[in-house]
Amino acid sequence: QPQAVESGGGLVQPGGSLRLSCAASGFTFRDYGVGWFRQAPGKEREGVACISRTGALTTYADSVKGRFTVSRDNAKTVYLQMDSLKPEDTAVYYCARTPNRQILTLTSISCASADYTYWGQGTQVTVSS
Repeated sequence: QPQAVESGGGLVQPGGSLRLSCAASGFTFRDYGVGWFRQAPGKEREGVACISRTGALTTYADSVKGRFTVSRDNAKTVYLQMDSLKPEDTAVYYCARTPNRQILTLTSISCASADYTYWGQGTQVTVSS
């Protein structure tokens, strides 16, 4: 069963940092966009950060701009560096891939969960003192 595999979550104090990893299992990230999403209890899943196939395009939720950074080593792993964490960042974090290969001339990318597939099981991030 192809799916993304997330790791790196945990408990961290406010102001701390975590680095999440997303690995491809049974498929490749090479020509595809990859996104990070999160879902807190009682809330809908939201796009946090998404990156294009080359890494040239990224998009972030307003709530994480300047604090989170998405990056990729292209074929196998995508990362989410989370700094200056806040209690409201507490959620299960998921990664997923676009269903179709992206063209190289892409000028913008979506970070809507409906535009992604091959969801992982998620990794819990808890920000608390």
